[in-house]
Order: sequence, then structure tokens, then C-alpha cells
Amino acid sequence: MSSYIITGGTPLYGSVKVGGAKNASYKIMIAALLGDSPSRLLNFSRISDVGLVAKIINSLGANAKTMGERAYLINPQNLNSYSPESNCGQNSRASTMFIPVLLHRFGQAIVPYPGGDKIGKRPLERHFDGLIALGAEIKAKGDLIKVSAKQLSGTHYKFAKNTHTGTETLIMAAVKAQGTTLLENAAQETEVDDLIKFLNSMGAKIKRTQHRTIEIQGVKKLKGAIFKVMADQNQVVSFACAALATKGDIIVENARTQDIMAFLKKLDDAGGGYEVGEYGIRFFYKQPLTATDVITQPHPGFKTDWQPLWATLMTQAEGESVVHETVSQNRFKYTQALRKMGAKIKLFNPRVENPEKIYNFNVKDIKKEDKHAAKITGKTDLIGGEFEIEDLRHGATLLIAGMTAWGKTTLRDPKNHIGRGYEDLDQLFQTMGAKIKRLD
Repeated sequence: MSSYIITGGTPLYGSVKVGGAKNASYKIMIAALLGDSPSRLLNFSRISDVGLVAKIINSLGANAKTMGERAYLINPQNLNSYSPESNCGQNSRASTMFIPVLLHRFGQAIVPYPGGDKIGKRPLERHFDGLIALGAEIKAKGDLIKVSAKQLSGTHYKFAKNTHTGTETLIMAAVKAQGTTLLENAAQETEVDDLIKFLNSMGAKIKRTQHRTIEIQGVKKLKGAIFKVMADQNQVVSFACAALATKGDIIVENARTQDIMAFLKKLDDAGGGYEVGEYGIRFFYKQPLTATDVITQPHPGFKTDWQPLWATLMTQAEGESVVHETVSQNRFKYTQALRKMGAKIKLFNPRVENPEKIYNFNVKDIKKEDKHAAKITGKTDLIGGEFEIEDLRHGATLLIAGMTAWGKTTLRDPKNHIGRGYEDLDQLFQTMGAKIKRLD
């Protein structure tokens, strides 16, 4: 277990370089198993989600090992099992993404249900319906998913609602299927485009043809490739919010505007400072922030991963702002800690005329206690406290709140949630002036 003791009140100043995107890197590692020769993958972040996927790959008989600075060698040649260890699924969202690889190699797959952050029920039927359309048979038994297919065949499939991981899963399933597959209402996230780039470099034939439409022509073989993973946009937004909340001035190297356009637009509305250069993006406090509403949406909208970070920033803005969460079913757990620190946050359910159309999660899964919006009144002087981290963004959010607050804040992270998506986040903040002491 790690604990963080934070003394707030110091503006961040300096620069930080972000590594590879969590939501691209481990999926590209899995996709590398579709090749018949090794791939060398570059620009990884040293995070536990990547390490866990490497462990699963090795448990299947293939080989995933670090190779030089921030690089992985993925060798699929000795893949000999169609069932990863069941306990691996409890802490990772990756388990179902192994299904296409194992179907193409063995004609069957047995994988555990995926884990990850507890932010609501994961709508896996969107993945499964697409796999069935490609010719797979799926059975659930206890905590395991059993899938079989003698040969996947191209199909025309339209997602009922946007699904980032579901789109990537079906791309990987269709890439070696017989014939052509057309996916409609497919995800537009830049991490999906990164996966497409990698697979095309392996010899796949994938292209976006229209808005949210992806065409995949199946090929018989893929070869290994050398590929550099895109920078992590969620890390970029985390550092940006930390700089503005502490009234600091930092440079985020490797940041790309095309990945965070919706965030930058909201910064314009709130009066946050930023400057784009060849080096990346500079984020700086230039004037009192103005309360600004956001509605989370699939890319190219304002991402659900940024929502807790933005809400924390809005506690330091003048006026009343509303954050409406439409992507994740239950993503306001962090607000309880912020309220204990003095934040004025009220959770509520806004009136929505057509919830099935507005909400990306399944409306039938909504629980009575779930809230989908937060009203934040600022500016508020936060006061330090003691808290336990419950998920990845919850941890990053409370680190930022602790650096903004008066006094000391103690965070306990018994499951290393922060390490799942951030590499030495506390140390990076320290290099920019933050007063954080980590105890392991």
C-alpha cells in the first residue's frame, strides 16, 4: 500500500513529459498477438495496467518483455493457451479484448469478466452482439465467458450505442475474418485510431469511410511491426487541471491539441491560460477562473475520464457550474471527499426528455442511488483531510485537491489505483514544486 502526504498551497512550475496512453498501449500489446512475428512497441508509460496485460500475455505462452527505454517486445509465436488466468480479469478491463486473438488462433476462448474501476455496469452485450454477428457463439458460466468460432466471417454491424472498447474488440475480430466487415456508429476516440494505425502497419486493411463508420477487409496474415504509442491525453488533462487549480505555470511535453480539443474549448470558456507550441502545450493561470458547465460525451466530446478533474478545478472557479455525466453510470464517488474538504457540491439527476438517447450507458442499469450531475459553487478554499483512494481518477483528483488545499492531506492507496494509469505521479508533481511525501 502507498500513502501520500500532501502539503498544499504551492503553485506548480516547470515541465513534464507524458508517456504512452494507457487506453492505447495495453490494447496494442494484445493486438500484437495477431501477428506471426514479434512486434516492438515504443513510448510506454510504466503503469500497472501495462504490467498486468504483459503478465496475461506471458501466462498464455506468448512473450511480453521490456526492451530498452519504455519499449516492449511482444512475441506471439509460442501462444499455446486459450484461457488466461481467471484472477487477471478482476483488476483489468483487458480480458475480453483477448477473445479475438484466441478465436483466430484456437477457435475458442475462455476469459474472465473484466474488472477495472467501479464506475457502473459495463455494457458488454455491445461487444458480444458484434462477435455473434461475425459468427461467434458465446456462453456465460459463472465468472467466465466462453466463446467459440470455427471461422469468423465479415458482417455489417451497427452499435446500438457508442463503445470504445467494443469498437476495438470488433476491429481485432474482423481484421482476420473472411470477407469485409462494416462497423457503424463506431467509436471515434484517438486511441481507436492508434490501434488502426498499428494494425495497418502489420498488414491489415482498415479505414474510416464515413462519420463513425469503419471498413475492415479481412486478411489471412499479419506480421509484426515497430510502432510508437500515442501520448496519454488523460495525463495531459490531469497536469493541466493541477497547474490551473494551484495557480501555476507548466509545460506538458508531447501533448497534442487534436486529442483534447473539447477540453481546450472549455478552458477558453473558463478563462484558463494555454499556449500551443512544437514542444507540446503550456498551461498557466492568468486570471480568476469562471464557472463553466460541461456535459461528458464520447470523443470528440468532453471525455468522462476528465470529468472528476474538471469538477475539482471548478471548485476554484467563481460562480456556479454544472457537470452532467452521460457516459458512465456512476462516476461521482469522489465528490464525497471533496465535500469533506469544504467543496460546495450538490449531486442531482437533471430532467432528461429522452434518457435512452442522451445517456451512453444502459438506462435499465441505473440504480436508485446513482446521480448523473453535480452542481458546484465556487470559489472555495479547500481544507486538507484524510481519505482512501477508490479508483484511478479518484486518486488523481484528490492529489490535485490536496495540492490546492490549505494544510495537509493524507491519501491512502491500498490497491495502487493511481499506479494503474500514472507513472510516478507524485514524483512528477514534486519536480514541479509540489510538496508530496510518499510512504510505501
